[in-house]
Amino acid sequence: MTQPPSSPTAERAPLMPGISDPHDLLHAAAHRLASQFSGHFTEETIERYLFESYTALKRTAKVTAYLPTLAETFAHDRLTALAQSRGAIAHDVPEVLLVCVQNAGRSQMAAALIEHHAQGRIHVRSAGSRPAEEIEPAVLEVMTEIGLDLSAQFPKPLTDDVVRAADVVITMGCGDACPIYPGKTYLDWALEDPDHKSPAEVRAIRDEIDTRARALVDELTNS
Repeated sequence: MTQPPSSPTAERAPLMPGISDPHDLLHAAAHRLASQFSGHFTEETIERYLFESYTALKRTAKVTAYLPTLAETFAHDRLTALAQSRGAIAHDVPEVLLVCVQNAGRSQMAAALIEHHAQGRIHVRSAGSRPAEEIEPAVLEVMTEIGLDLSAQFPKPLTDDVVRAADVVITMGCGDACPIYPGKTYLDWALEDPDHKSPAEVRAIRDEIDTRARALVDELTNS
C-alpha cells in the first residue's frame, strides 16, 4: 500500500486578486488533486469530491473569499479517508474521528489536544453534524494560551468517508448523527458545549477534554 499524498495546504496557490468566479480556482485545484491521487481515483471522481466539498462549506461559510482553498484541503482529506477505507493507502496509525454539532468547539479542541499528545502516533479528524460558520473565538483564545494555534482550522461537515476510515469515533452531543459501521469503536464524551460560554468556562471544558485526550492517547498507543 502507498502512503497518503501530502496535504495541499503548503502547495496551494493564494487566492488571486480580481477573481470572483471560483470555478477556475476549483478546476486548478482538481488538477493538483488528480496529480496527488494518481492511480487511486479518476479525475471525474476527484472533481466531484472537490465541488461537493466546496458546496458543503459554502452553506455555512461566513467569509467566502478563501472557500476554494478550504475546499481543496477538505476534499484532500476526504479522498485520503476514502482511499484508506478501501485499503489503497496505508493505515499505519490509529484513525480517530471527533464529532460534535458545530465542529467549532469541543471536537476542534479534542482534535488539537489528541494530535499534540500523540506526536504523530495517531491521526485525527474532526467534523460537525451541523457545522458553524467559524470556530468559537473563546476556543481559539484558550487553546492559544496553551500553545495550540487553531486559527487555520475551520468547521467541516460530517461525511461518510471520514467515518468509514476511522478506527475510533468519539461523539460529543450530536446524538445519532454519526452512522454506525461494524468493527469500529464508538465513544461518547459528555461535555458542555462552549458556545456562548466565557473564557473561564471554556478553559474548564478544555481541561476536561485534555484529561480525556491524554487517556485516549495512552490507551491507543500502548495497546
